[in-house]
Amino acid sequence: MLNRYEGFSMNYHHDYTPFEIGDAFRVVPPGTPAAGDGRLDLVIAKGAFGSGEHETTASCLELLRTLPLEGARVLDVGSGTAILAIAALKLGAASALCVDISEQAIETGRRNCALNGVEERARHFCGFLHDAPTESYDLILANIYGDLLLDLSGEIFSRAAPGGHLLFSGMLWEYNFDVRKRYEGLGCRVLINRMLPDFSTLVLRRAIDNDVPLVTQSAALLAPTGT
Repeated sequence: MLNRYEGFSMNYHHDYTPFEIGDAFRVVPPGTPAAGDGRLDLVIAKGAFGSGEHETTASCLELLRTLPLEGARVLDVGSGTAILAIAALKLGAASALCVDISEQAIETGRRNCALNGVEERARHFCGFLHDAPTESYDLILANIYGDLLLDLSGEIFSRAAPGGHLLFSGMLWEYNFDVRKRYEGLGCRVLINRMLPDFSTLVLRRAIDNDVPLVTQSAALLAPTGT
């Protein structure tokens, strides 16, 4: 979720209408019966962070399912509702660490992980990224503003395993070039650069020794997503 915490409310709402994202996910309030259509339900108690309707969240979810997640170690920076971490865990990731500066966001994330039955594989850290456990991750998620992706670039990159993927969104168009160049300079390759109506989404991969050229995802994934 986009992480500006002013006005956050701990009141949860269970009365929003379920909605689909791409061809893999359905976001539903607690207590919604399974549709049985093959989609993965993401059960989200809606608070001030919303329930995943934002174009950047939808874009991340659509691209998440294209990444190698089986057994992956995931870091979610600015986790908010933890919807991205929950989706990764439901797609086969082994573990996820959710990091957020807001205690209220961490509480929301814990609640949502429990609602989705993934709480045993999810950890939560309230504080700044530089104080979080310094582990290596196969996938780093960050749906945060472009200035934060730049400010945190060293901390984020240092936690990406060689060959690991980074999925970023939340950056307005004007930050896209600077974010791409910053992470390329650190040693990442851009796999996908998706321009949304107002924001953009990036998929990158941290290079490994003797890395071979990477194949960019199909052109169909580069088209703007609907919300």
